[in-house]
Amino acid sequence: MYRRFFAACLTILIIAAAASAQRADITITLDEAFFDALLDSVYQNFDPPEFTLGQKFDRGSDPDQNVFGRTTTVPVFSYANYYRPGCSETVKILREMNGVRTAVRMREGKIIVPLAFSGSYAPPFVGCVDFAGVAEANIDLEFDREGQRLIGRAHVLNVNLNGTGGLGGSIIAKMLQGSIDKKLNPIEILTLDKVSFIVPIQNAGKIKMKAVSVTPEILNGSISVRITYDFLKG
Repeated sequence: MYRRFFAACLTILIIAAAASAQRADITITLDEAFFDALLDSVYQNFDPPEFTLGQKFDRGSDPDQNVFGRTTTVPVFSYANYYRPGCSETVKILREMNGVRTAVRMREGKIIVPLAFSGSYAPPFVGCVDFAGVAEANIDLEFDREGQRLIGRAHVLNVNLNGTGGLGGSIIAKMLQGSIDKKLNPIEILTLDKVSFIVPIQNAGKIKMKAVSVTPEILNGSISVRITYDFLKG
């Protein structure tokens, strides 16, 4: 009887081991130094990232059309009042402004992104207004299972404009968030099929990896991403 019981237990253990062997974890760690080097490379090799504020308006024949389309980040004015030739209506993300550097920081379980910026916009009846300052955003992470990627969504928390004591910062914050939503969000952080591999089995086919879950852990100074893969017949 004991021999049968032992054999049954051994069979269960073998089946469990075979089942668990079809799933495995890998861990990727990215620290602040990695993001600093990445940003340094971007600014050394390319012009600073620049985004249009708000949504492009249609210069059609209707002077009272909604020139901002569906956006609700700023009030709607008529085309005649809004349009200012020569005003770029853009925001440029700078490497540094007043000692604040654009960076990615991990603190107390959060991903914090200080942003240095400059730009211009044209309030109605005023003309083209230049602005500059620093902002703070955070990034929420999520796993796009269908797209097999880890993505982030940036949210602007506050904006401080140079020499204004914060005056006008809420308007710029809304326009800046609108630009980020349109041009950046969602931010692709990891494409998981790029960190997987396919194993050819001679005369049988291929085994491929498919991510089934992603568990990010935000530490002080780094982020650790645990990816769970299933091994499937390719």
